[in-house]
Amino acid sequence: MSEPVTKWIDMHCHLSFLDISPEQAIEQGKAAGVERFITIGTCPDDHQIVVDLTEKHSDCVFGTLGVHPHEAEVYSQQVEDYFRANLHRPNIVAVGELGLDYYYDNADRDVQRQVFRDQLKLATEFDMPVEIHTRDAESDTIEILKEFQGAVKGLIHCFSGSQWLADEALNLGLNISISGIVTFKKADELRAVVKTLPIDRIHVETDSPYLAPVPKRGKQNLPEYVVHTAEFVSELKQVSLTELEQQTRANALKLFPKLKWEVPE
Repeated sequence: MSEPVTKWIDMHCHLSFLDISPEQAIEQGKAAGVERFITIGTCPDDHQIVVDLTEKHSDCVFGTLGVHPHEAEVYSQQVEDYFRANLHRPNIVAVGELGLDYYYDNADRDVQRQVFRDQLKLATEFDMPVEIHTRDAESDTIEILKEFQGAVKGLIHCFSGSQWLADEALNLGLNISISGIVTFKKADELRAVVKTLPIDRIHVETDSPYLAPVPKRGKQNLPEYVVHTAEFVSELKQVSLTELEQQTRANALKLFPKLKWEVPE
């Protein structure tokens, strides 16, 4: 008989990118034991959608506001003004998704680096954590984060990097969020890294609608599938599912105090 697990949090999903409605995704997620959803802002087109979702579903949906590195060239004073006007909202928990992506290079790298710095400065000003995207840009990501050492907290989302990146991120005080990639057949190196991570510094996420974990590989990823990733991570870390659930919840609340997680007696 499986252990009773009732309170997961999807640390990174895109509720407005799904083929089903956000309401259906939330309902199905809750039925699977997911009770908090952090939906991510990536560009001006979805910022207000994120804000509206957090207000409509204020009991369970939280959000971030940021400009993804793919969209770095749209960052402007107007975008920053929007952030300044909305980061105070009770269910906006972090700045992000921000970072660097040299795999696709959808934006000029100099622009990516500048926009990364601009958003990190904003996070420090508002004393808010960040959700960081990094792909094929480990050295520059760490170099820039070191400029903000001690001032920025947050996580590397959808971690798929090297042991070096994990160690450097942890040394800078950042946490690491694990997605369904860890379940993929060819992810041996990632699994080896995850085994080394302290349990009090990890999270689980879907990055829904992308990267559905085994056994849902090939389908559109949904927040409810975070449970599959969690089950895999619990086995990898050799801890019970209940222990992982309790620890990741504690990690999330410590990092994102606005989550207001109340554990029933």
